[in-house]
Amino acid sequence: MGKHVIVLGAGIVGVCCALELLRRGARVTLVDRQAPGMETSLGNAGVLARSSLMPFNHPGLWGQLPRLMKNDSVQFRYRASYLARNLGWAARFLLNARPSVFKETVKALDGLIRLSAPEHLKLLDEAGARHRLRDTGWVFLYRSEAAWHGSALARNTFAQYQVPTQTLNATELGELEPALSPIFHRALWIQGSYSVDDPHAVVAAYADLFRAKGGTFRRLQAASIRRDGQGWTVHGAQGSESVSADQLVVALGPWSKAMLKSTGIELPMAFERGYHMHYRGKDGASVTRPVYDTGGGYVLSPMARGLRLSTGVELDACDAAPRNTQLDMAEARAREAFPLGERLDAAAWLGRRPTLPDSRPMIGQAPKHPGLWLALGHQHIGFSTAPGTAKILGELMFDEGEASRHQAFRPGRLI
Repeated sequence: MGKHVIVLGAGIVGVCCALELLRRGARVTLVDRQAPGMETSLGNAGVLARSSLMPFNHPGLWGQLPRLMKNDSVQFRYRASYLARNLGWAARFLLNARPSVFKETVKALDGLIRLSAPEHLKLLDEAGARHRLRDTGWVFLYRSEAAWHGSALARNTFAQYQVPTQTLNATELGELEPALSPIFHRALWIQGSYSVDDPHAVVAAYADLFRAKGGTFRRLQAASIRRDGQGWTVHGAQGSESVSADQLVVALGPWSKAMLKSTGIELPMAFERGYHMHYRGKDGASVTRPVYDTGGGYVLSPMARGLRLSTGVELDACDAAPRNTQLDMAEARAREAFPLGERLDAAAWLGRRPTLPDSRPMIGQAPKHPGLWLALGHQHIGFSTAPGTAKILGELMFDEGEASRHQAFRPGRLI
């Protein structure tokens, strides 16, 4: 293409897109208000997993609704006023839990994850960050036989898509992760998957690779985007700063919704917020891979900083003030399962997972907006799927790709 492209957003998705477009011969300027990887990409559980093909809106969701709507569980909480303002999104999210859409989503996400994993490995090697990778998979923990039987849909889906797993009884789990308390009846070890000990460090390494290969990074507090002639301009918040290019990729994650309003695009996006906190293990106790306590509603991941406890979902406005109730509840459940020591952070970290009604990201050109490309809406799986997103975007921008794998993510399905 040989043209100038702005990638707006320097999280894992934006950085991977910038690298891919640079590789394809474009002149690329990566733009963000902060250093790369300092927002949503900073605080995830660090998992690169085949099991991420399972969307939250699956056919079993309907049966879980009466429990979830009580708004008192550690797994899911919501602000009533926010949900009331977004009933249209909620209705579409539930409608997409029907079996036909679920099957389409699983197939699409599986393809995106399979595409991403080898690209991640290449980038980790190129960026000198392979030492941060573990290939030990992760483990789903079940506190009762009822919970185990309730996971049948997920396990059957994993089997259908050849996600390698191993069922563990209580004794086998104790041998694999001896620091866990003996409160779990069964576990499912997700194999053939990876995790990293510092997601932010990985994004920063990818961004350094982008700059080393000739890409430009610019700090700018973007306020709006506008089509100017045959190109696009990102305007700064103060009105004096701007940057222009032939084409623009919006990869702002949860902030994409507000930014795209300046072009008249209404994204049907909601925000599954989540919290994390780091801890020390008592007497040096740790886990050797991320573990997901399905009944406790948290993931515990061994990180360079310490043990990272990541919470479930809180539906609320993108930039609403944090509420620590969910983290406190998750910590209490985690202490039942693990000898958790003191907190290591002064305050809880809050992140936003940008979620579209069908749990699939948007990848492609925005309808009726030539030169405006979207790579957003990755909810819980942006870290797993960023390199695959970048490859699909590159194919569409440079090759005018029309392969079937592009269709499930086309922006025109929702806007």
